[in-house]
Amino acid sequence: MCEDTRFTFIDGGTVTSARGFKAAGAHAGFRKDPGRLDLALVEADEPFPAAGVFTQNAFCAAPVLFDRAQFGGVGYGTARAVVVNSGIANAATGPEGLSRAERSAELAACAIGCAAEDVLVASTGVIGVQLSLDPFEEALPGMHAQAAATPEAGHAAARAIMTTDTHPKECAVAYESADPSLAGARFTVGGMVKGSGMIMPNMATMIAVLTTDAPLTGPALHAALTYVADRTFNKITVDSDTSTNDSAFLLASGAAACGKHEAFAVGTPAFEEFRSALLAVCTCLARMQAADGEGATRLVTVRVTGAATDADADACARTIANSPLVKTAVFGHDANWGRIAAAAGRSGASFDPGAVSIDLAGLPMMRQGLPVPFDEDEALARFEAPEIEIVVDLGAGDAATTVWTCDFSHDYVTINGDYRS
Repeated sequence: MCEDTRFTFIDGGTVTSARGFKAAGAHAGFRKDPGRLDLALVEADEPFPAAGVFTQNAFCAAPVLFDRAQFGGVGYGTARAVVVNSGIANAATGPEGLSRAERSAELAACAIGCAAEDVLVASTGVIGVQLSLDPFEEALPGMHAQAAATPEAGHAAARAIMTTDTHPKECAVAYESADPSLAGARFTVGGMVKGSGMIMPNMATMIAVLTTDAPLTGPALHAALTYVADRTFNKITVDSDTSTNDSAFLLASGAAACGKHEAFAVGTPAFEEFRSALLAVCTCLARMQAADGEGATRLVTVRVTGAATDADADACARTIANSPLVKTAVFGHDANWGRIAAAAGRSGASFDPGAVSIDLAGLPMMRQGLPVPFDEDEALARFEAPEIEIVVDLGAGDAATTVWTCDFSHDYVTINGDYRS
């Protein structure tokens, strides 16, 4: 569940929930359907500290190369705007693709009235197609003029970045600081994300834009984003494929500080508090992605405990979550715990099979390496829940982790069999 009692989840919260940010979404022409939004703009009144994490795919897209350069290779800097188009990935497009990514940033800067160095870009869609620049030139001036710091504008931006997503994914939390030095100041963290296929991020997620009105420096933002991405976006998988375009951005306006509070330093209570709020938002967004996996009918949560090391816990959970046999068993409402055991056994994690316990949908299936009798009708009934939990205790140590995935249905093949058409 997307719950944390330390924070208030904002009803209808989105990327514009934090003070200092506005957004817009429009149909610019990247897609044929005029009723489908395909260009998003998130902007601020001035350049703010920003950070990013990106795909580790060697075939990374031109926007990723551009943004890394914008951040000077260190993952942070300043930014005033993020522009995201859907429909065309601008990946495997060579020097011309990079030139077009650069030009799209220049066109955004011209429309907004800022330096091109303060614009970040992202693209998602079909690989190997050159990015048309006309939609940027024609749509961005009007989008800048219409951008508003309202939830409605944020919702439009979230819809514009969708590809095979069935719905926009947004979340925001607010919290009153418990740090005495902040005198009860109230801060907000919000964001939007897209992605339901080609999902097993190796850094962050498909495309995410996160904002906060807390005061932080670029290095502190990068530290928080890296930490949180490893525990949320890097813990989801739909199909074990890592995109060429994965990008996650985090911007901080500091607007809630009203100039009264210094930037949160890494390691301070204020920073830890903010990082926890960011973790709550990104956990919520990550779970939405897994639940909305292409063709998915169930969110599947895989918890591995009792591992000898963190690496073993992650390897075991990820192998189970990526197993087509496990995922199809969930779709078929089949309590086939043997597939779970087999996946754990080939994960590379070190453990004694005689010490392993497995629970599926809340029912014990294995204890100390041996099967436990269970009621098949009860198991079948439990598969009707929207979320199925798999818990594996390896009995080898104290390390644990959680990975989120989904089932595999017939629709996954249908969606990906004709993606380009």
